[in-house]
Amino acid sequence: MSLASAKTAFDRLSAVIGLPTPRGFLTLDDAQLKAVGFSRQKTRYGRELARAALDGDVDLERLASETDDVVRAVLTKIPGIGNWTVDVYLLLALQRPDAFAASDLALLTAVQRIKNLDRRPTPAEFATMAEDWRPYRAGAARLLWHSYLSERAEKKIREN
Repeated sequence: MSLASAKTAFDRLSAVIGLPTPRGFLTLDDAQLKAVGFSRQKTRYGRELARAALDGDVDLERLASETDDVVRAVLTKIPGIGNWTVDVYLLLALQRPDAFAASDLALLTAVQRIKNLDRRPTPAEFATMAEDWRPYRAGAARLLWHSYLSERAEKKIREN
């Protein structure tokens, strides 16, 4: 899902239920979620997360004080939440200074361009490159995302 489509889905969801909450999300049926931009699979994953939060299986406030490894272990038990989702959650929601999404396509694309590489690095190769940025890989990720988005915006301007 692109940033633009994710923002559109979030805005539509917010228009229907207000500030999204687990309880509010679960009030919507499949047709309503499809209308705001959720695929069948994303609907299932959203419901799994909402139920886990309501059932107490996931306490997002408590997770904020846990280690990255504990956060990852708790969240990846929920269907649809994998390592990329956890990495981005650690980086953006919890603002962990060393969180880093080595498999993020935008980051991989940006580092390929910046380092003038012949091909996009694999996530494992990128993770190795990023070791030099410890313990502030989150800052590097934000700079790379900014570079990626700036490049896309410039390309769009050139095309018009």
